[in-house]
Amino acid sequence: MTGEHQKLALLLFCAFVALTLAITLWAGRRRPGSPEEFYAGGRLFSPMENGFAISGDYMSAASFLGISGLIALYGYDGVLYSVGFLVAWLVVLLLVAELVRNCGRFTLADVVASRLRRPQVRFAAGISSVTVSVLYLVAQMVGAGSLVVLLAGGHTGTGTRTAAVAGVGALMVTYVVLGGMRATTWIQIVKAVLLLAGALTLTVLVLLRFHGDPGALLEAAAGRSGHGADFLAPGLAYGGGLADRLDFLSLGIALVLGTAGLPHILARFSTVPTATAARRSVIWSIGLIGGFYLMTIVLGFGAAALVGGDAVRADDPSGNTAVPLLALGLGGGAASTGGTVLFAVVAAVAFATILAVVAGITLASSASVAHDLYATVRRSRARRRAGRTAQGPDGESAGGAGEVAVARVAAAVIGALAIGLGLLARDLNVAFLVGLAFAVAASANLPVLLYALFWRRFTDRGALWALYGGLGPAVLLVVFSPVVSGSPDALFPGADFHVFPLQNPGLVSVPLGFFAGWLGTVTSAEPADPVRHAKTQVRALTGAGAA
Repeated sequence: MTGEHQKLALLLFCAFVALTLAITLWAGRRRPGSPEEFYAGGRLFSPMENGFAISGDYMSAASFLGISGLIALYGYDGVLYSVGFLVAWLVVLLLVAELVRNCGRFTLADVVASRLRRPQVRFAAGISSVTVSVLYLVAQMVGAGSLVVLLAGGHTGTGTRTAAVAGVGALMVTYVVLGGMRATTWIQIVKAVLLLAGALTLTVLVLLRFHGDPGALLEAAAGRSGHGADFLAPGLAYGGGLADRLDFLSLGIALVLGTAGLPHILARFSTVPTATAARRSVIWSIGLIGGFYLMTIVLGFGAAALVGGDAVRADDPSGNTAVPLLALGLGGGAASTGGTVLFAVVAAVAFATILAVVAGITLASSASVAHDLYATVRRSRARRRAGRTAQGPDGESAGGAGEVAVARVAAAVIGALAIGLGLLARDLNVAFLVGLAFAVAASANLPVLLYALFWRRFTDRGALWALYGGLGPAVLLVVFSPVVSGSPDALFPGADFHVFPLQNPGLVSVPLGFFAGWLGTVTSAEPADPVRHAKTQVRALTGAGAA
């Protein structure tokens, strides 16, 4: 890349950082000290504002960079990511949004605790939420590193990538610590507007290049993909054999079911005043997200048609830089002013996307650490010392200032962990990494959430078995899969200890999570509490007693 690309992209990126820091300082004037202000922004956001913020939270670097890159490399099979991410919102709209807003306060564990009694259940839900959040954060860090490599012309060392990832981590911790949910929400809104505008501009330019004819676009994409007609047919990435076909099915299950279990998405429903507002937020987000994912399909095929599959693969084997390369080509090439401007805008928007998304995920994970893990341990110690319960009827935390302080420290620790793992997984496609996070969310969080809301017989043992019975197998299957070892693109390409043939564990781990929750319930010696179930039903459906 030329010096003009780097200077302009860095200038635009610095402008966005300055804007977001100003928002953080403005929101931090109130110095959020109560859990409600820090975790939920005072529940003052409108459905439209929250819908844009949800869109900003969901449309991550994996969507903008990774999905388009996979489509550019694998054509039809890459489109599965766009379709899966979009269809997942129907599950959220129909089964989750209003009920979670009525039953929960800030986290997934709050919803489960409204139905069940044992503090171990809240602790297990917190562990699962943090695991999903860290996996999602790793994808954003990998995307940040890929962008820096591209800005430096593909010839940067490990030190530059490390500095870039560390800088993103430092900024996300700053947003969370100083501004809490209020600052994070406004950053998400600004980022959503910028990302949608950038994607729309590139989409229009791609379609204009082919005179508005999608058929011509697909034909050109197939011609330059290096795969011919197979590029537009199923099976290029997942058609090599039975294992590939099962991987395709596994990925689809994870994407469609995982969204409803993502901690940072569930946390967004607590920022609006009512359950009706939560549902309207989802309707807004479906429209915005739907339009965006349709555009990623055009961008992916556009990159294949105008840049070429071989060029995309040569620049980044995982395809993460397909969209910036497309912008460069649409503007006239590396030596042109138009190419310089478009490339810089896309790079800056992608960086903005990463910053905004990691802020939301970090806030959700730090809330789980403080509100679920720390508060549970604190209450258990208080009970042992005082010989009585220090927990409210719905498992709510007793006390706020100390919990918020712990959340701020947790944000820094989680940021450091995400930076380290992001550097380790630097060669993996970011959309693929997000698929793993979705698989864990669908395997552990979704079963316990649906059982707690809808199954009358669900017990504490069932909840613990569902959480650990989904989380444990999902993580273990990933560790012993080709993602970690046994293939040239693995985390440890020189080792081979994989025994699980699929790259995504969802096909096995999601049914295991649901089965473990059922088995733990039917074998539980302690029956379910019908009174708590009735209260949860009334609260979920009517909002009576909701925070």
